[in-house]
Amino acid sequence: MKEIDIKGLFLGPKSENGDLFKKILTDAINEHLYWRKDFHPEDEPIVSLYEKNQENFRLTEDRIIQVVDQICAKLKVTSMPWHSPRYLGHMNADILMPAMLGYIAAMLYNPNNVAYEASTATSPMELEVGKDFAALMGYDTGKAWGHICTDGSVANLEAIWYARNLTSIPFAVKELRPKLVEGKSDWQLANLTVDEILDLSAKVKDICDEVRDRSVRGTGIVQKQLGKWIVPQTKHYSWVKAGEIIGIGLDNVISVQVDDQYRMDVDVLEKTIMDLAEKEIPILGVVAVVGTTEEGAVDHVDRIVALRKKMEQRGVSFYLHIDAAYGGYARSIFLDEKGDFLPYSDLKRQLHEKGVINQDDIEWPPEEVYSAFKAIEESDSVTIDPHKMGYIPYAAGGITIRDRRMVDAISFFAAYVFEKGTESPALLGSYILEGSKAGATAAGVWAAHQVLPLNITGYGRLIGASIEGAKRFYSHIQMNRVLDIDGTKVRMETLTRPDFNMVDFAFNVEGNKDLDKMNELNLNLYNLSSYVSGPVFKKDFITSHTEFTYDDYGDAPVNMVKRLGIERAEWDRVHSLRLMRACVLTPYFMVDKVVEHYWETYLDSMKRKLAEVLSK
Repeated sequence: MKEIDIKGLFLGPKSENGDLFKKILTDAINEHLYWRKDFHPEDEPIVSLYEKNQENFRLTEDRIIQVVDQICAKLKVTSMPWHSPRYLGHMNADILMPAMLGYIAAMLYNPNNVAYEASTATSPMELEVGKDFAALMGYDTGKAWGHICTDGSVANLEAIWYARNLTSIPFAVKELRPKLVEGKSDWQLANLTVDEILDLSAKVKDICDEVRDRSVRGTGIVQKQLGKWIVPQTKHYSWVKAGEIIGIGLDNVISVQVDDQYRMDVDVLEKTIMDLAEKEIPILGVVAVVGTTEEGAVDHVDRIVALRKKMEQRGVSFYLHIDAAYGGYARSIFLDEKGDFLPYSDLKRQLHEKGVINQDDIEWPPEEVYSAFKAIEESDSVTIDPHKMGYIPYAAGGITIRDRRMVDAISFFAAYVFEKGTESPALLGSYILEGSKAGATAAGVWAAHQVLPLNITGYGRLIGASIEGAKRFYSHIQMNRVLDIDGTKVRMETLTRPDFNMVDFAFNVEGNKDLDKMNELNLNLYNLSSYVSGPVFKKDFITSHTEFTYDDYGDAPVNMVKRLGIERAEWDRVHSLRLMRACVLTPYFMVDKVVEHYWETYLDSMKRKLAEVLSK
């Protein structure tokens, strides 16, 4: 297969590929219209020409036209220009044409993937996508399973649902078949590995319903036996919601300090686990984040995996989930065309030779990021969002689990979920968190995966372009750290060297020692460069912003504050830092001429806004 040209995948910033899009879309609509006509052509039309010529019918048509025109007007005036390199805000970008076309084509048929009989075309697509997720994360596709969710929040909630229910099974078995766990204390039962729990569950298939009724889903387990759910400070807010919804309680969700690269501090994690173990407080699970939503940071998954193995030697185990809602698709960069994980010694050469990352001076990935992505395959489950780095229309989240036997722990049908010789239950809604769900989403994701394989020359090429764009944006900031704004020197500093494609940065007037004033400066800049109301066309660039507080991040922001000329005492007084946030998802910053144009335009825009803010 010849290499994919990224510029042919999207409608384009100036609708450069609009003619192709219209042609394919028109063909898809025509096929649907013929499909309706061709189903039992002997049936007479229900809507007659006479009825269509009546006044009420024409008024109905006019009303539809008016409403759709209103929608288009609202969308054109206020919608975010995700497609443009001038948009550097949230985790959103232009959408892949095959994904849009696949979604629209399937939407016309309105399949509901909750049950196979309502989605005979799109359910198999979802099963294929689930296998794609598993293969992408390095799981054994013969044992693993995955499916599409509405979003990452639902996938995260499903992950903690798995962990909670699995952890409670040994206690139910102790009550019903005590000989199977004879000699094991409650502490030992709380620290069985996931594989040990699954093997134990296999021994009680004949009383599976009774076991589940006596597990956490029934009345046979107390909260203290479940333990703590550990997340990094950079966690997505969905984890707090999940802790409350799933019933473990917010007191049992522990946030672990991050380092100055905004990765979970594994030394602090180890101390936290050791302290809990000493008190015989179980750990329900640990979450590592691959692509934090504020910084794009990648946690040390490899070190967390190593820590779990070390703790298991001491009789302490826990469920390990990877929240890769944002960064999951980036694992494709590390996979060759056969799906094998490339050795680090060969990866950088291939990245350059295959044109995934073009600039020789862009050193990516650092070895710790490479090792983190490699170790994902040793986790128990992974969240991955196609509607982020998959460039898929909303709503498309996803989850994959290492061992599909885990589904039994959350199912609401007979215990043995997967019929012999099948990949998935016929009624999917009984084995996942959601009920009715759009088959169109599955078609959109499936179409994208067919055009762009999940490897270095497929999605890897697209995501590599995004990473290179972020690195170039970061480098330009490094080269322009002091700006002259009508005689006033303003310093610009980045938060970290990006692990992924997120660049956080902030401004401060040189000589200013007041953190409140610096925060106000950055907030005012954001207000001028963001969008709240009015025609979006008036905005030169659109960025996002974020706030780091002590309650959320501890003292991790201190290094950034100091580099901007603010003393530690000021941080201790204010305990808050406001930053600009640029999520560089655009794939067009690999061409020198393009990136230089947009960088110069962006810099000029920021200088004008700084002048406006400083003049007040």
